[in-house]
Amino acid sequence: MINQKLQALKQTFDQQFQSEKKRDKRLFFAPGRVNLIGEHTDYNGGFVFPCAITNGTYALAAKRNDNQIRMYSMNFAAAGVKKFSLQQLDYNQEDDWANYPKGMLAKCIQAGQEITSGFDVVFYGNIPNGAGLSSSASIELATGAMLQGLYELTVDRVKMAKLGQLVENEFIGVNSGIMDQFAISMGKKNHGILLDCHSLEYEYAPLNFKDYSLLIMNSNKERTLASSKYNERREECETALRLIQQEKQVEALGELSAEAFEQVEYLLKEEAVRKRARHAVTENERTKESLRQLKAGNLEGFGKLMNESHMSLRDDYEVTGQELDTLAEAAWEQDGVIGARMTGAGFGGCAIAIVEKDKTEQVKQAIQKIYKARLGYEASFYEAAAGDGAKECTEEVMT
Repeated sequence: MINQKLQALKQTFDQQFQSEKKRDKRLFFAPGRVNLIGEHTDYNGGFVFPCAITNGTYALAAKRNDNQIRMYSMNFAAAGVKKFSLQQLDYNQEDDWANYPKGMLAKCIQAGQEITSGFDVVFYGNIPNGAGLSSSASIELATGAMLQGLYELTVDRVKMAKLGQLVENEFIGVNSGIMDQFAISMGKKNHGILLDCHSLEYEYAPLNFKDYSLLIMNSNKERTLASSKYNERREECETALRLIQQEKQVEALGELSAEAFEQVEYLLKEEAVRKRARHAVTENERTKESLRQLKAGNLEGFGKLMNESHMSLRDDYEVTGQELDTLAEAAWEQDGVIGARMTGAGFGGCAIAIVEKDKTEQVKQAIQKIYKARLGYEASFYEAAAGDGAKECTEEVMT
């Protein structure tokens, strides 16, 4: 039997676009991502360690015979169908969510790819918006996979990730790094990716969680990068780098070891700048050590590094806030949890924990009780697995 969600997607397509059944509709998918460790290191030329997850964005699309493009999202049904042509690919505030796929289309064309006609597409995502699981990068890469499939584009996965980053930086106006798009484009089932954000060299690492599962804890406090202190943190790190460069020839904070940083720390007179740089350096060290622990099968060692990461983000980078601290600290208290930390940019969004499978329900209930008592509202919980990157779906199934 055809999966119910897929059936709903097809019915929506036919309803919105008065589609004839004979149209060749194709299904594409791009995951969300969680960053297992390595937070706010990407724009500091360091390492990150994300994985794609099995939740994500679906795109059901069909080519047209003219230059018109029609987009509809089941997640923003009230916004209706967004319509424009191949000659109208500028950012438009009224297009709201559709600016992300529109931006991807514009960047592919600017990169010299030939899009020969318009198309109709229905999107459906099962990533909570504003949760820090990268719903925006997911719709960008779902669009990239769709364009690649429909028009046989000659773009490899790394290039597609770079185009997605350009959408954020130049089209939307968010000064973000490449981690989200890279993880979503290059994801591999049951693997994390150790990525050097400076060189884009990467290595897959097996995520053998065995009797444990990855629990995503959504604070249900939305965060918007463009209006957060994200750019302020970047500026503080850039200030630290400029001061350190007076004595050391480095291009990024990620090039410094913890020992090397201690030797030049005295140059950073302002406490906030010193703390931001210390986090960038020590988090980078933890991220590289995580790969070694996972390769050795030491999940407990990896969990300890996750805890240390959260403490650094709380105390030195100051991006956690009451919601994420409550989730992580409540998780640390529970039997069966070997590590927990915030994930994403912070200022709301999600935390993650590695939890014994047989104890997951009682852990969720205990964390929920503490969270609701302290914040006055509930968190949401999702069990996730590491999944594949953006692709065309050839099976009649949706997760």
